[in-house]
Amino acid sequence: MLIPDLVAAVALAAVAVWLAWPAPIMLSRAEWPAHAPGRALLLWQGIAVAGGVSMIGALWLIGIAVTPRHPWLAGIPAYALAAYLVAHLLTAIVRFEHQRRRHLHLLLLLSVPDPARKRTVLVDDQAPVAYCLPRGASSVTVLSKGLFGALGADELEAVIAHERAHVQQRHEVLLVAFRAWHAALPWFPMAGRALGEVEALVEMLADDQARRELVGVVRRPDEALARAILHVGKVEGEGSSSTRNRMHDRFRRLLPQSGSAQ
Repeated sequence: MLIPDLVAAVALAAVAVWLAWPAPIMLSRAEWPAHAPGRALLLWQGIAVAGGVSMIGALWLIGIAVTPRHPWLAGIPAYALAAYLVAHLLTAIVRFEHQRRRHLHLLLLLSVPDPARKRTVLVDDQAPVAYCLPRGASSVTVLSKGLFGALGADELEAVIAHERAHVQQRHEVLLVAFRAWHAALPWFPMAGRALGEVEALVEMLADDQARRELVGVVRRPDEALARAILHVGKVEGEGSSSTRNRMHDRFRRLLPQSGSAQ
């Protein structure tokens, strides 16, 4: 049984290596995810899950091949890796929930309800800020007073539609999982690359839903959303070159004739 188990372990380890290095690089350099962000997100999730399972499976098979008479003892490295990854995921979920509750408590102290919009509060900040705090059906949209001075009526509606799309599509759940992966493997460059890609892709998905909701509500929804992005500072110049390219892709999707966002 030693040789077949070793062959299977090597094959599974090769799959894990391919999913951990070449596959993420190829996907992050591809152009099609900007045109199909939903499918790209599913693929990133598949790569992450399959990569973790293949790593754990390879360790388990290696242990079985080395100590075939003690399968439970042989599986200790695999069990340890699985426990490590699950522990980081649970820690990330608990941390996110704690931060969300603390943030909500501060909002109740420092904000006032928006008289013109349901489930929306205003904070006294002159910087243009907009985001949604997920609370299920009671999610809260947070707008700064400075946002009203920086944006016109159409751009403001575009920002609100975009932020609410994040909550409706439960993007925080997906981001927590990839942030947990990055926290578990901070020394692994592909974990950071995957997180940056996923962050850019969920922005594109929120853009797409906002564009659909804005049809008939504002004039030229794509242009309004693009202007709002620039004012609120969603196209950032920091991060890896891959992340910057994706964020520029996001802007080009809205205004294809304008070139990259500069």
